[in-house]
Amino acid sequence: MHIYPDAPAVVRALAPDEPVILNRPHAAARAARFFVEKFPGKSLYAVKANPSPELLKVLWASGVTHYDVASIAEVRLVRATLPDATLCFMHPVKTRAAIAEAYGVHGVRTFSLDAHEELEKIVAATTSDAGEAAADLSLCVRLRVSSDYSELSLASKFGVDLVDAAPLLQATRQVADALGICFHVGSQAMTPFAYVQALERVRAAIVDAAVTVDIVDVGGGFPSIYPGMEPPPLEDFFGAIHRAAESLPVSYSSELWCEPGRALCAEYNSMIVRVEKRRGKELYINDGAYGALYDAAHVGWRFPVRSLADDAEGAQEEDFAFYGPTCDDADYMEGPFTLPAGIKAGDYIEVGMLGAYGAAMKTAFNGFGQAEAIETTDEPMASQYLGDRRDPRHSDNVVSLR
Repeated sequence: MHIYPDAPAVVRALAPDEPVILNRPHAAARAARFFVEKFPGKSLYAVKANPSPELLKVLWASGVTHYDVASIAEVRLVRATLPDATLCFMHPVKTRAAIAEAYGVHGVRTFSLDAHEELEKIVAATTSDAGEAAADLSLCVRLRVSSDYSELSLASKFGVDLVDAAPLLQATRQVADALGICFHVGSQAMTPFAYVQALERVRAAIVDAAVTVDIVDVGGGFPSIYPGMEPPPLEDFFGAIHRAAESLPVSYSSELWCEPGRALCAEYNSMIVRVEKRRGKELYINDGAYGALYDAAHVGWRFPVRSLADDAEGAQEEDFAFYGPTCDDADYMEGPFTLPAGIKAGDYIEVGMLGAYGAAMKTAFNGFGQAEAIETTDEPMASQYLGDRRDPRHSDNVVSLR
């Protein structure tokens, strides 16, 4: 693969008709090393955020040894790509066949659950033909917690309520070699207090159940930087989590886990798109709601953008909305996306911070979706890891946690 210095160099060399995904392995490697070295426990990459085999290899080479897989397809993918990785099947609702294959074929020993039915399913699927129950299971009970401090809620679909947690924890303790409690505060948590509050709920669950807990998994939600969303430094999150977890009534040998997805891969990808038409403040581009810009359309996510035109620097700017290439009116991204006022058909735009969920959610709807992947050596359009933030916040909005 030819490596380019940046997006403008790609445009000059290729003048691409189709969108181009730009990979930055060095950015993903830097994020991985940050978590491996600074999070006060074990970091599991949430594969659903971006299942690219190339990215998985970068993370592995940078010290990430554990992977949060959420489907049997992800189990197979990661096992084929990283034969020595530790896989944790953290989707709370799985088929019996998926559990049996994960356990018997791929060596998965860690599973999550949020109901007695799922516990029974896991036990049955991992029991041998001779009727011998598995004795090496690490089972994590997912607790429902608030998503009030996150940009995207994950509070309604999964998780046992605190009032119902004690019987499930007690039953799981009886069959688990290691018992864990896990939760997810929601995607793009904007304050460390989200984790402090959730860990207080973990404390209450442990006290109510009177069980020995071996794993506390604080899940994902660690934020990246987007227009209008500049969270506190990740060190603030790590410090708050460490202090809150240290005081939990858990086993002396217990482990602290996290499951970063967005935080490890958001800076890995950006994308070059071309303006095919301008209609006032609306730009028709060649990727959209059914491609890498799914979140821009469906949850109103604002990604950083920049014009790649030679005369873009210093130009007067205006706010624009985007239409994608399909025939669907829903292929619309309101933005606003700030670009030079004179932008026109034929100009190219770089859309940044698409490594998390962007490239992973592209479809071929309406015959679109082709995108070449090219590696560049420049830095992402925003970063939690470079140490050059213009307006770093040293505490969250609720209480000083540093």
